[in-house]
Amino acid sequence: MIFEVFQILIEQVNRHFTQLGLTDAEVVMDNIAFVDGNGEQSEAMRDKVVLSLLNFQEEPSMKNFPNHRVTDVMTEYRNPVVNLHLFLLFSANRNHYSNALRDLGAIMRFFQGKRFFTQANTVFDREVSSMSQIRDFRFTVDLFSPSFEELNYIWGTLGGRQLPSVLYKLCLIPVQSGQVQGEGELIQVISKELKEQ
Repeated sequence: MIFEVFQILIEQVNRHFTQLGLTDAEVVMDNIAFVDGNGEQSEAMRDKVVLSLLNFQEEPSMKNFPNHRVTDVMTEYRNPVVNLHLFLLFSANRNHYSNALRDLGAIMRFFQGKRFFTQANTVFDREVSSMSQIRDFRFTVDLFSPSFEELNYIWGTLGGRQLPSVLYKLCLIPVQSGQVQGEGELIQVISKELKEQ
């Protein structure tokens, strides 16, 4: 679901750019650490806003919910759903600094106006094969402001050169495998017999 969420956000922000008349602005998904390379990957990021996954963390408060499904005669047991928070970095790798600031301002206005995403309030291209299986989703996007020290550490890890950027925390992406861990029959009859000792 991580890739699909990135696709949804890229489509939404690019649509917002178009509505604002920013025809030269575009968000692409890539690893910003490779922006200074010499290959095809760095060329694809030239004069674009790059959306990268910076980190993720599990939501511990929702870890202990039981995860089983009851059918007519059986109970299926699965591992609990892992709920993740994703840290997303929008980096403006634009040729002109003023365009970078303009794009980041537009991104911040977009998420200020829409921070809650569901399948009901979000339009995305369902014709793409990876997106056709998406049924229900629900997540929020909140601005995350690291300290100067944390920001220095982030850009040091990504290669040293700092670009104009904004960091968001995307909350509660459920990750679940369809694998059944165990099955059991339902209790249908309770016996009233007592065993004597």
